[in-house]
Formats: sequence, structure tokens, C-alpha cells
Amino acid sequence: MTLRDLPQTSAGAPISQPIPEEASLAAAAGEAFVYALPLIEMAAVRRNSLGRTGLQNTLSHQRDLIDHRARWVTTPNNDTLYSVAWLDLTQGAVRLTIPPTGDRYFSTALMDVYTNNNAVLGTRTIGNAGGTFTIIGPDQTGSGPDVVRVATPHAWLLIRTLVDGTADLVAARRIQDGFRLEGPSGSRPNDHAERNAGAPALFASIQRLMASDPPPATDTAILRRIAASLQPTVPAAAEAIAQGVAAARTALMSGGRRLEFIDGWSYPRANLGNFDQDYRYRAAVALWGIGALPVAEAMYMRAAGNLENGFFDGAADYQLHLPARLPLNGFWSLTMYEVADDNQLFLTENALGRYAIGDRTDGLLRNADGSITIWIGRGDPGGDRTANWLPAPKRGPFSLIMRCYLPRQEMLAGRWRLPPVREAAG
Repeated sequence: MTLRDLPQTSAGAPISQPIPEEASLAAAAGEAFVYALPLIEMAAVRRNSLGRTGLQNTLSHQRDLIDHRARWVTTPNNDTLYSVAWLDLTQGAVRLTIPPTGDRYFSTALMDVYTNNNAVLGTRTIGNAGGTFTIIGPDQTGSGPDVVRVATPHAWLLIRTLVDGTADLVAARRIQDGFRLEGPSGSRPNDHAERNAGAPALFASIQRLMASDPPPATDTAILRRIAASLQPTVPAAAEAIAQGVAAARTALMSGGRRLEFIDGWSYPRANLGNFDQDYRYRAAVALWGIGALPVAEAMYMRAAGNLENGFFDGAADYQLHLPARLPLNGFWSLTMYEVADDNQLFLTENALGRYAIGDRTDGLLRNADGSITIWIGRGDPGGDRTANWLPAPKRGPFSLIMRCYLPRQEMLAGRWRLPPVREAAG
């Protein structure tokens, strides 16, 4: 990464600083990796979801709930159908039509390539009557309640449509069919990066991504620090940069052990989904749960595992006892994830085809007081417990994430907490 190659910010301010001592190169390289990781992960998701034939500015629908075969995005939910479009606003605005959805929950997130939610159009914000919205880029003109401005020329449009069990799929698909996206013909993006690439290739990819979607002017300070340091002219400097990237990568990949837990759960920060200058948190979310909604829309809680790396020992059995009602206006689900080699999380194959348990699970059994006990483990607990069994991976550790959609103030403010996941009695 050289000073000559660094892009300007979106405000057009050139980034220029004298070259520092080599001792600071590793730290600056690590900071650059943390800053740019959301762009890298967004580019990877875009490449995976577009596949070989998909174009930008084209809406595509996932017609079934995601299962264990999906690897295009980490920590997917098993509650909603996804509809996805990758927007290229460089040639002009696009128009989004949202259909009436009755009493069905939906959300339409518009994210810039730095993973900030620039808008969420859905049940919470616009109601369920539908409407038509014009989406414009940072340099385009337009105003009004039906105009949505995105901070970067390229963006991710991600629609979630709630499904109330498999019998509801046909009706949910009809809702999907009512969404429309109109605009300039899309192209296929060429720029992508691999988070595990060597430093020279990695920073070359980052350069291209940042040139296509310049950072905001509010990021000038960190960009100056990066530009001042990443100008290697001798092998020792290149080695220091590689070491800095490796250290930052390792720290982020082992982030599960650094989470703060309350009663056995980590809770999202208030700035989830709109990170401002919280670059490390932004990078961690891009790695572990890219596409996360703001907390007013959904809260994502990760359970504290009993292993040093923050995951659960898959050889043991566990239980979670939930009260009859949770403080939310939407719905909840507890999702099981297997741990991939890079510590990313995906749904796990099991005989029941059950990837999550929630308030819409078919046949869910409640206790006499209305509370719910969820049984978690590799083996079927048998009897009535099977109805509330969340199967764990056949081998290896696992992770649990609780989703609560449209949380109420007592949950948002931390006055209500989830009970811990406990090992089940033998």
C-alpha cells in the first residue's frame, strides 16, 4: 500500500503525511486491516451471492429458508426469506417498490459498503402498507420522505420477510414477488478481496474497493495515520506490515474470547449497524455477523460457551429455560451454528432439519406456567423433549445466537436479560 495509491475521502481531501519510523508500520498495517475488513467481507458476500450470472441492480429471491448448505453469508437466520440486490448507483438512481405485507413482519435494509445501515424500510419504520422509494447515491440530488440516500455509490439491499413455518412459505413467496427494483442496467463487479491474502495483494484489493467507494470525510484521521505508515521501501518494512496484518487478523478471528458477557450472554452495542468511528467493533461484526440490523430493529445475543475460545463443547448437553413472554413486539429465535475453520458460523446439518427454535416453531411445548425449556445437544433427548430439541453439530464445537426482533425498551435499555444456558443434568 503506497501513499500514491491511497484514495481520497468522499470529501475530496488528499491524504498525505511524511513516512514514519519502521517501528510504527506493524501497528499501522493492523489498523488498516481492521478499518478495511468490512469492505473485504462485503465484497466476498457480493461475489458469493451474485454467483456466476447475477447482475447488480437486480433483485433476487431466496425461496426457501436457509439451511446448512448455505455458505454465502455467515450467521444467517432461519426465520425469514432473504431477497437481495447489490446496487450500482453510479449511473443513476433506482426505484424500489414495496408491496403491502398485511400483518407480516418485514425489513428492507440499505447498507453502504462500510456495513452501515443507511436506512431500514419495514414494519417498524414505514408500516405494512407498502410504498415506492427512490434510492440515490452520495453525489445525486433528491429530497423528500420517499428518497433514500446511500453513503457510497454501491450498496447492499437486503430484505427479510418473516415465515411462520413451512406451511406459510407459499404466502411469504407471494409477498416477495411484490417487491420491485427498477433502474439502470447493472454490471458485474470485478473488485474483490480475500481476508487471508498476503499483505501486498490484500492492500491492492483494498485500494480498488476504496477507489470505487471512497470513505467518508469523518474517517480522515485514521486514513492519515494509515497513509503515513504504509509506504514500505525496504524488505524490513514489508515484513513489519505483514506482521501487523497477521496480528490484527488473529486478534479479530479469536474475538469470541474477548466478548463481554452478562449472565452468560453478550449483548450488542447501541451503535450496532451504524458504527461511526468504532472501527474495531465494525470489523468484528463484519466477520461474525455481517448485515446486522440496528438494535431498534433486532437484538442479537451470543451465548457464552464453556470453551476458552468462547464456543460450546459439542460433547455436552445443555438447556435454556425461557420465560413465557419476552419483552419484544416481534418474534424471537435461538439458532444453532457450527464453527467453520475460519471461526465463521453456519447452520449445521441434522436429521430433523431444525436449525433454530423460536416462538413460531411447530409443535413447541410449553411448561405449565407458559415458560419454555429448550434442550440442546447432539443426541435426541427423547420423549416430549424432542419437540424442544435444538440439535448440535455431530462433531466439533458450536455457537448459539438469540435473535429478538422489535425489542421493547426494557430489553434495549438492559433492564431485562436472558437467563444463561446451562449444562443439562444427566
